Formats: sequence, structure tokens, C-alpha cells
Amino acid sequence: MVNQKLAKRYAQSLLDLAREKNLLEEVNKDMKFITDSILQIRDLEMLFDSPVVKVSQKLELFSKIFKSQINTLTFSFVSLLVTKRRESHILSIAREFGALYADYKNITQIILTTANKVDDKLREEIKKLAQKATNSEVELIEKVNKDLIGGFVLKIGDTLYDSSVSTRIRKVKRELVESKI
Repeated sequence: MVNQKLAKRYAQSLLDLAREKNLLEEVNKDMKFITDSILQIRDLEMLFDSPVVKVSQKLELFSKIFKSQINTLTFSFVSLLVTKRRESHILSIAREFGALYADYKNITQIILTTANKVDDKLREEIKKLAQKATNSEVELIEKVNKDLIGGFVLKIGDTLYDSSVSTRIRKVKRELVESKI
């Protein structure tokens, strides 16, 4: 809970500062880039979480990796986090920033999981329907899960629509087992 409050406080500060400096889009891209980097490079996450590595070493490594690839404001912000020994919270702050950014821009994130890749026409139709249902811009995240066999699972906010073949098979199996008793 403390981590969530801390993340929200720092993320809100960054959002406000980015808006003030007219750098909101750039900072949002940077925070996504930092999040993706930490998630893809396990050693980077371990570096930020390590109490053994000195602050100066963390700043030097962070500078070598990110300085040329991110905005000066974002770089200064993350450097401040490291200096204040909040570097272990960078991932949660970046995620919270993404959520605050989406709220500010009225963007609803929807996650579409299918057994096979979706074609462009269907993707656009899903986005239009979701925009109409949510009265907001839609960010569509697509996932492929062969275990679904067919159909789809659509998550909009806290609502989950599961129309997958694997779920239908599980329901039929459960009904058959219950009817035998």
C-alpha cells in the first residue's frame, strides 16, 4: 500500500511537470520505454533493486543506458529517484504514470486475446465498438494464446468478456461431470 501511494505521488508529480513543460507525449513514450526495458532486461531490474550497488554506480549505468534515448526531463526525474533511493519503485511509478496519462487523455485500455492473430479490418471494428461503448479513445493491446483454441477474451477495464472455445469446453465438461452425480 505504501508502494502504491509513493508511486502515485511521484507519477502525479511527473505528469504535472510534463504538462507544464509541454512534454507529456515525450515523457509518456520515455516511461513506456523504461518500463519495457526493465521488464525485458532482468539485470536492469536487479540493479535498481540492489541495496549493494552504490547510488553513483546506478546513476552512471542508468546514464549510459538511457541518457541518449530519453528526454532530459525524464532522465532528470529518474536520476532524482535514484538519488533519493527510490529506484526500486521505478517500475511501479512508470506504470502509475501510464495509468494517470490514460486517465488524463481519456484513453481506455482494452486487451484482446485470441488464438490467432487478428486482421486489420476486425481490429478496427473492435476498436470502434469499444470506443462507442466506453465513450473514450481506445488503446488496443493484442495477445495471442493458442490455448484458447478459438474465440476471444476481451478485457475492458474490470470487465472480462470470455467467448473462447476452451472456456466453453470447460463449462460443458463441468456440466457433464455434475450431471453424472
